[in-house]
Amino acid sequence: MANILLTTRCNRSCPYCFAEREMATSPPSTTMSWENLIYVADFLQSSGQKAVSLLGGEPTIHPECVDFILYLLDRGFAVTVFTNGMLSDARLDEFRQHLTGISQQHLSFVCNLNNPEQTPASPQEAARVNRFLSLMGPWCSPGFNIYRLDFSLDFLFQAINRHGMKRHLRLGIAHPIPGAQNQFISPRDIRKVIERLYSFRDQFDTFRVSPGLDCGFPLCAIEDHELGWLTRFNVQSHFQCGAAVDIAPDLSVYHCFPLSNYQRKSLFEFDSLQQLDQHFAHLREQIKAEVAGIFPECDGCRYQDSSACGGGGLCQVVSRFIGEARIRIPEIEDALAKDRMS
Repeated sequence: MANILLTTRCNRSCPYCFAEREMATSPPSTTMSWENLIYVADFLQSSGQKAVSLLGGEPTIHPECVDFILYLLDRGFAVTVFTNGMLSDARLDEFRQHLTGISQQHLSFVCNLNNPEQTPASPQEAARVNRFLSLMGPWCSPGFNIYRLDFSLDFLFQAINRHGMKRHLRLGIAHPIPGAQNQFISPRDIRKVIERLYSFRDQFDTFRVSPGLDCGFPLCAIEDHELGWLTRFNVQSHFQCGAAVDIAPDLSVYHCFPLSNYQRKSLFEFDSLQQLDQHFAHLREQIKAEVAGIFPECDGCRYQDSSACGGGGLCQVVSRFIGEARIRIPEIEDALAKDRMS
């Protein structure tokens, strides 16, 4: 899956945001142009890619967001839009007119929802999200980023029922931006996150919602009975840290938001998505040659040796380098130097 960033602007400020550095270092006017979008579509189509994700910032604030979606659908792509749901009335009207007739197999949304008690929104913001879900709920899967240990999922089950959302909950742990100060889950607390998540198993069963783990969860943090519970939902959980392949509006590409400064390249340097994947695979190999994973026990772990686990999030691994003596490979040292100056 390739991620196309339509804009680096966002209309919400989340304490855990791992796109914060990318947004802060990009000009406020940075948006994807038609010329660049067509180039990306050609690049992905020639690589045999049949699905794309649209991200930001907040992609729905791009002035031509709906036209971009319709264009990509017309090119034969299945389109997933990652949004916070805070659409203006005018943009929501566009969605109503142009998108509600499109098959959910071709168009879908992942709506990132924050707990209103722990990450409060203004009444106006909450009303916008509610209007969006009331219209587009059947096209939406809820998403939730865990950045504190006392999280609750009850409000998500209620939203799924109220708005007829898809019964699959994407669960991610907030990752650190190496050298920055966003809120995130530290490696030593991931086990507590799993225990807390498992405590909601009755609600998952009752509401028939399947949990889906995003990247960064190490396999060793999950007990066998918890893994069995996930498998019972037919959840295809994976414990690798593959490249998200984020394509910025200026056509620069990077591994993922937290690692946007690490071996950042231009899309013009690659002939195919396969070449781009190989570049990021080499980046992972370089970093993992230095530190195997987020725990000391990752070095020599049988799960890593069998490729069952990637040792946790790569950005968590890189964060262990910050503040160390300059003994790393040159590419990592150069990236760390940029972080220290930013």
